[in-house]
Amino acid sequence: MKYVKVDWDPELHGFRTDARAYVAALPEFRDALPEGARAFASEAGHYDYTSERCVKDLELADITLPTTTMGRAGTASVTYRPNRWKHSAGLRIEYTGVTHFSVDYEASIDWMEAITVLLDETLPHEDGVVHRTELTDAMITVRCADLRATWVAVP
Repeated sequence: MKYVKVDWDPELHGFRTDARAYVAALPEFRDALPEGARAFASEAGHYDYTSERCVKDLELADITLPTTTMGRAGTASVTYRPNRWKHSAGLRIEYTGVTHFSVDYEASIDWMEAITVLLDETLPHEDGVVHRTELTDAMITVRCADLRATWVAVP
């Protein structure tokens, strides 16, 4: 990621995460983000670890891969369950006009019950937006026209 920092700290046996550089830079490019991505990136609490609306610690629940119809870029979605200690709702992100969707997965952390969000970053791109989500064992990267994030009940 360009601004957000996520690093494994062997002394802590855990991750260090820092979104301060992203939050500081966001006003410079916020208006270049498509409407849905701008709302999601700017949402109050997004990077406040004490907020129910913080993405950190959400648990990966479901991925729907993009489908393409008659050569047109498709849609995809990622759904996250709430962390029972922090969130009252899960998060569903729907991506429209998807031109790239990848999951770089490496099963290297065997002591966690779920794959969880460490942090994410939303940046302008010539296709519209690129959204990267760093997880405990994976990185999801989506380039698309826009995204819509909705807090929802997830079983």
